[in-house]
Amino acid sequence: MNYPHPILAREGWPFIAITLVLALWAHLSWGLPIALVLDVLAIFVIQFFRDPPRLVPGDDDVVISPADGRVIKVERTFDPYAEREAILISVFMNVFNVHSNRSSVDGVVRKVQYFAGSFFNASLDKASLENERNAMVIDAQFPSGVQTVTLVQVAGLVARRILCYVDVGAELKKGQRYGFIRFGSRVDVYLPIDALVKVSPGDKVSATLSVLAKLS
Repeated sequence: MNYPHPILAREGWPFIAITLVLALWAHLSWGLPIALVLDVLAIFVIQFFRDPPRLVPGDDDVVISPADGRVIKVERTFDPYAEREAILISVFMNVFNVHSNRSSVDGVVRKVQYFAGSFFNASLDKASLENERNAMVIDAQFPSGVQTVTLVQVAGLVARRILCYVDVGAELKKGQRYGFIRFGSRVDVYLPIDALVKVSPGDKVSATLSVLAKLS
């Protein structure tokens, strides 16, 4: 498997280096109590930025989860980015989840839009349209033809940086890493209304490993 930065995400390397240096310095100069606090901080930062490679399901008709976390919403709604009726599946990531984002489908990016906004708790309904977010509309390839799938990275209460590495016209492969959100957030997935949903609110999902829905 060709993966560019196994185990630890490149986005975390500066944070990991800083916390490890501080922890080492504390052990040498500041005493055990402070050193232990910084040890815990370093461990937290390392676990937050873990980014293991994942196997991708071979089925052509599935939509896979773009993130690790918990499903907090499955509902029929309006997709404001592709301007259509859609099924929305929201995956909430807490600070202990892997925060690397991966494409749910094979396809070509038709639109990328960034929106500045607030930083409400990402589990709240209003976060989808009021928080800082980055939306990516994809012309996705399925056995029945091209279908529209929208992936939206949404910042949360603690998150302060959404990273998206693809532009309009990019060709994505299912499971391909396309972005990262730092410190707690969610990803909204808008699907065609005839999608066969395979998850329910409360389900725990893993990026690439979990199937959110099927499209014929």
